[in-house]
Amino acid sequence: MAIKQLTEEQVRTWTLEQKDRWWFENVYRGNMPQLTLRSALSGMMIGGLLSMTNLYVGAKTGWTLGVGITSVIVAFAMFKVMSQIGLAREFTILENNCMQSIATAAGYMTSPMISSLAAYMLVTGVVLPQSATMIWIVAIALLGVLFAFPLKRRFINDEQHPFPEGRAAGIVMDALHTGNAADGMLKAKILVVAGSLSALAKITSSHPIMEKLRLGFLALPEFLDGWIYKIGTLRLFGTDLRELTVRPDTDFVMMGAGGLMGIRTGVSLLVGAVLNYMLLAPLMIQAGEIDGRVGADGLVHFGFRNITTWSLWCGVSMMTVASLYAFFSKPQILISAFSGLFRRKQPAQQEDILKAIELPMNVFVVGIPVIGVAVVWLAHALFDVAIWQGAIAIPLIFVFSLIGVNSTALTSITPTGALGKLTQLTYGVIAPGNIKTNLATASITGEVAGNAANLLMDIKPGYMLGGKPRQQAIGHVLGIFAGALASVPIFYAVFLGRGLENLISDQYPMPAAVIWRTVAELLTQGLSNLKVSAQWAALGGAVIGLVLEMLRVATKGRFWLSGVGIGLAFVIPFNTCFAMFLGSFLFWLAAARWRNPAQTAHRIFVQNLEPICAGVIAGGALMGIAVILVENFVLRP
Repeated sequence: MAIKQLTEEQVRTWTLEQKDRWWFENVYRGNMPQLTLRSALSGMMIGGLLSMTNLYVGAKTGWTLGVGITSVIVAFAMFKVMSQIGLAREFTILENNCMQSIATAAGYMTSPMISSLAAYMLVTGVVLPQSATMIWIVAIALLGVLFAFPLKRRFINDEQHPFPEGRAAGIVMDALHTGNAADGMLKAKILVVAGSLSALAKITSSHPIMEKLRLGFLALPEFLDGWIYKIGTLRLFGTDLRELTVRPDTDFVMMGAGGLMGIRTGVSLLVGAVLNYMLLAPLMIQAGEIDGRVGADGLVHFGFRNITTWSLWCGVSMMTVASLYAFFSKPQILISAFSGLFRRKQPAQQEDILKAIELPMNVFVVGIPVIGVAVVWLAHALFDVAIWQGAIAIPLIFVFSLIGVNSTALTSITPTGALGKLTQLTYGVIAPGNIKTNLATASITGEVAGNAANLLMDIKPGYMLGGKPRQQAIGHVLGIFAGALASVPIFYAVFLGRGLENLISDQYPMPAAVIWRTVAELLTQGLSNLKVSAQWAALGGAVIGLVLEMLRVATKGRFWLSGVGIGLAFVIPFNTCFAMFLGSFLFWLAAARWRNPAQTAHRIFVQNLEPICAGVIAGGALMGIAVILVENFVLRP
């Protein structure tokens, strides 16, 4: 059935209390089974397995994949089959939702190992014990959970942000579990068709698989501009467009994510990408402000990683200022979140209607100091970080969680790496020359902010489907332990089994760890090593972020451009930004072209935008994992 939601006008004009009461009366499902033994066990099992896959993908690409939609479909299919043969009842929709919270939390536990912790081991030459790694990643993940929930009421209950990947998971679950109704069946069919086409595209984009099947002539190219370079080279201010990442690709998963984001976020991403990769980056390369690398051909090459060592300062400052202004422009949300601890009991009709199902605020008031102290002590014991320097990282977490959650709310992309770099810059001033402190504190702020954002991504489908937030939070904690127990031993066996010298190789380049290490080595020599142009870019980004967010707030959200969206484009490749913009544009165009609800095209492409995008994301993500496994474990010579 169609998921109930507020209109844009209601989101803009209703108070938080009105929105909470509407949700409680129209969406909340009461005591429907949610966090059950089977949902917990299946979530931990599926999440543990998917965390291993994420570990492998992260070592190859520096990225971790969202596994929420993947886990939803796997669990639904598993219990559907088991129910048909009489071994179990089918999952309720809220059991499936709670399961995906657990699995998603487990899947993201690999992030520190392929970034900050790997970088720390590389620069120190010391392999951390498995127990130390496991305790560290669990501690910072738990701190992320504690920082996330006070922000939930602003980003989910009040502002109703899309959290595209989380929204996609909610749409998928709704389509799967309400398939008997006519509308539900249509959504399910659209979901299956979109997922199948996306999966097929992912298979055909694998040249090794297509060659093995002797269908190489049908292989889908990764980029669509290859034919141009058979004729000549396209350059911008003297730099090859390919090295600027300015090229259209066939990443349909990112196009699906763009469709869920909407045209406004898509336009902001495109504006930021054009500004960065088609203007600033080539000019800075021409001026010698962005350093290249010498390739095997003896020529100097650039590319995304070289560009971001300069551009991330502008993007991060823009996101920082925009996020902080957006947060403090509505201080009543923060006040209302904490005021229940200090006010006297009000009459029943004035009490918080969600008090019994939200996590109690005393959990955060007590938990944040306790876990925060534990993290500071662990940073001192494991990484030799001075207690006072570790303590400074705790308030920074609040700032960076705002940035990470805001970015994730709009685009599903959490800029953990970029936030870590901002911490590295801060500690370049606080602890100049101390590379261990630089990396360890960045791990605290970046990873905690990432976990906070990912938790709210999990909470979004629960809010859409009427689940209990506190049970999802408990499930998320179960996923943290499942992911750590599954992925840490695999990481050590696969990547450190033959010693630290094999951590980075041609097969497993660990790009995220290399970037963390490079920035740390730069900043620990002092801020004088940060180029003046990057300092000016950071100042310019801050001013632009402030102005754009002031305009957005003043126009009550009607102003199109977002400082967070534009800033985010400075830390992800142009081709990814363009794919997301293209997805948002195509669905905006469909809505403009087919306005009549009686039209078949309107029913499919407008009314069922979410199932199409969710199907594209689910099919592409599932098959992408399968393709990686086949290429590297079946077809590998």
